[in-house]
Amino acid sequence: MPSFSHLHCHSQFSLLDGASPIDDMFAKAKADGMRAVALTDHGNMFGAFKFVNSGLKHGVKPIVGCEFYMVEDRTRRSFVGDTKDKRYHQLILAKNQKGYENLSLLCSIGFMEGLYGKFPRIDKDVLKRHSEGLIATSCCIGAEIPQAILFKGEEEAEQILKEYIAIFGEDFYIELQRHGIQNIDGTGMSQEDVNQVLISFANKYDLKIIATNDSHYMEEDDALPHDILLCVNTGSRITDPKGYGKGMRFAFPNNEFFFKTQEEMGRLFADIPEALDNTNIIVDSIETPQLTRDVLLPNYVMPPEFKSQDDYLKHLTFEGAKKRYPNLTSEIEERLLFELSVIKDSGYPGYFLIVQDFTSVARDMGVSVGPGRGSAAGSAVAYCLGITNVDPIAYDLLFERFLNPERVSLPDIDIDFDDEGRQKVIDYVVDKYGKNQVAQIITYGTMAAKSSIRDTGRVLDLPLPQTDRLAKLVPDVKLNKLFSWSKEDVKSNLSNDQLKNAEELILKLEEEGIEGEVIRQAKLVEGSLGNTGIHACGVIITPSDIRDFVPVSLAKDSEMWCTQYDN
Repeated sequence: MPSFSHLHCHSQFSLLDGASPIDDMFAKAKADGMRAVALTDHGNMFGAFKFVNSGLKHGVKPIVGCEFYMVEDRTRRSFVGDTKDKRYHQLILAKNQKGYENLSLLCSIGFMEGLYGKFPRIDKDVLKRHSEGLIATSCCIGAEIPQAILFKGEEEAEQILKEYIAIFGEDFYIELQRHGIQNIDGTGMSQEDVNQVLISFANKYDLKIIATNDSHYMEEDDALPHDILLCVNTGSRITDPKGYGKGMRFAFPNNEFFFKTQEEMGRLFADIPEALDNTNIIVDSIETPQLTRDVLLPNYVMPPEFKSQDDYLKHLTFEGAKKRYPNLTSEIEERLLFELSVIKDSGYPGYFLIVQDFTSVARDMGVSVGPGRGSAAGSAVAYCLGITNVDPIAYDLLFERFLNPERVSLPDIDIDFDDEGRQKVIDYVVDKYGKNQVAQIITYGTMAAKSSIRDTGRVLDLPLPQTDRLAKLVPDVKLNKLFSWSKEDVKSNLSNDQLKNAEELILKLEEEGIEGEVIRQAKLVEGSLGNTGIHACGVIITPSDIRDFVPVSLAKDSEMWCTQYDN
């Protein structure tokens, strides 16, 4: 049997449309002897950083990709009458470092220029301009070519195929999937009918065929909890006959969309073994991108009379020392020179210049700035620059706890601004360094125990009073942890007030009927990623366009960009 690697996978970062934890994907792939796994979440690259690290840790090649939402015009946001936003799926993989950069840029453009509702969209215009280092496929049944086969005819589908071949050349593949889908949207055509047309295209244009499984969850039995997540996402119920398709829930409800083993894929494509084997061609052609980087500091513009950042930092430090220490002793001067030498050797003078700049400006604008906390208070240079307001020499605080020659790592200066003035400081930083070099940091919200029960109860049509009562039984602990405890663990870890409720919840887990089912399914969806947010105070400043380093999206209720990675 030919070896096979999954190249079309959705993780939990396909928010409420994927149920596969990244580490679980790699663990299963490694146990199965799979060489690689690709991450192709819907419209985003939220999980890419964690994905690459996890793949390297497990010894399975991580392939970074994205399943984009492709439209005719990414800038169009007005649809009237019978017109609507027609979106197609499009799978794209990064072939190398340049491919990763282009993938990241396309994903950023999807949010910044193409966001409509909750869908970040791209079009062929940007795809043509940023296709270097990318691999594309004909994708799934929701993609442009298969949709044309279904609704426009083979001739028009072939013309669309030619457009993709013109963009990607030999890096365009025909993708086959077999999920047993029949009578697609009332056309009378099955998924296999579409496959046969795609195979004829591959033969005519000498294109390689690959087999994939549109993986949204790990095991076959995970189909129901995945469907529950989709219902949570769309506000529908499991019993809603109109819930499937139409952008509401999974268009093709069955249990085939799981992370299948090589043996399972081998049986499924026994008649086309080359489609399995060709996944290795893609795996072999891909160089894993380098996502971790050395410290990158913004370009701080100095007055022209200074030759280096070190000289300017020294100048500002001793100017500040005249105010902080009117009687500048040789001991204080020696302390400052020592700190400046460590800062110079570590390569962080720019960091101090940047921080002193916006803290000084903040005070000039009347923004309250905290006195400094943590190890930064041990720096006399920071005190002289006005970054902190605690004299480390008077209080005998150690600079070495903050930065020392033996362990050179980026110093951590915690700066506190008052709530009303903080935005003024951020606006100053954006204006100084440029909108495309400043971003907030994304956060991912997970489904907690109580909310998992409430959401699952609604989806499974458990009456609200019963759902509410079940949720109130949950102690301050995760469901999966609670249900893994022994009776002794439960008694020793919970208070008397919580104990009775927890014991009742544990008993209900084993019950037949709707309440037991709600708890069992809530246990499975607990911890799923459900939404994104913005870090309360973290801001990123980069030396050039931030999209050169990470993909970005738009912060909620703000025109600022935010990173798609939470670290």
